[in-house]
Amino acid sequence: MSKNGKRVAAVVAAGAMATGGAAAGYLARGSHEAASPTPAAAKTATANHAQPTAAQSSLTVNAVYKAARSGVVEVLATQQADTSPFPYGGGSGSAKAQGSGFVYDAAGHIVTNEHVVDNATSVSVRFADGKTVAATVVGTDPSTDLAVLKVANLPSNAKPLELGDSDKLQVGDGVVAIGSPFGLAETVTTGIVSALDREIQSPNDYAIEGAIQTDAAINHGNSGGPLLDLHGAVVGVTSQIESDSGGNDGVGFAIPSATVRSIASRLIDTGKVAHAYLGVSLTDAASGGAHIASVASSTPAADAGIEGGDVVTAVDGRAIESSQDLRREVDAHKPGDKIELTVRRAGQTKTISVTLGTRPAA
Repeated sequence: MSKNGKRVAAVVAAGAMATGGAAAGYLARGSHEAASPTPAAAKTATANHAQPTAAQSSLTVNAVYKAARSGVVEVLATQQADTSPFPYGGGSGSAKAQGSGFVYDAAGHIVTNEHVVDNATSVSVRFADGKTVAATVVGTDPSTDLAVLKVANLPSNAKPLELGDSDKLQVGDGVVAIGSPFGLAETVTTGIVSALDREIQSPNDYAIEGAIQTDAAINHGNSGGPLLDLHGAVVGVTSQIESDSGGNDGVGFAIPSATVRSIASRLIDTGKVAHAYLGVSLTDAASGGAHIASVASSTPAADAGIEGGDVVTAVDGRAIESSQDLRREVDAHKPGDKIELTVRRAGQTKTISVTLGTRPAA
């Protein structure tokens, strides 16, 4: 189910600008348990490291650019493509996809969007000094649209960028996006945080919570690049735009740095991320709580006896006031964890124990 009807066909990936005949595609908005029919307005995840305090002076846009430019990269991916002129394929070839990214650490890890390198047969990274080097894909997480690459040797002037604290952002704060829209490297745009805690859709059709909305111009090829605050810290990874035309209309979205920190560290450690899974579609209950719109068969929810029409009011004794609250509670757990759901059904309150599964890939 879509979160907002007009956005079904309007939210597009802001990267993976393709050449050789392939084009950036629309992201479908499906009906997994992550979907919600109303705009999200809940808390974001907690980050581990704080950004500079507000008492410190803000930098100019030029100063942010100068401090960050050496850590911003262009990501080039070669993907298998169907070149047959006939329906249903039959031919094969390659297409070039292009996006952005940034240096995550001194070990040579690069953060970008999953959709930039999805199904890539080879990946390279072009640094600010013009040097292009081969990169390997360490791991990808389509559920958050994040990927980590690695280069064997960083150029001496390639500076890892500091992750800021997206939880400390406020609407109206100034932000700077740096990337390679349409292959134009080191393009800088600036704007403000237009809204917080938006919900956007991932490439595999789950919700990404806590997205940052910005009016900084974002176009195809910006995906994976950093959104920086005016202290020069990365507070988000630019990912999507909302547009009727397919170009920048002043509504862009970035994955918050709190999510980036959590997912990137796990991808570096293990090469993959396993998300907990309940197996329901949700809406907000009019009387408060998370309304179970439907239950997928052969899922943890179905096995536990959860039914469509149930309203979840608490998880392990913690109150649930909305569908987003329930999603956040599930996301905070690992596959195999057992949780106790307090459920309102036909005027009665029940407690149901559920052992969470692993979220399917799609």
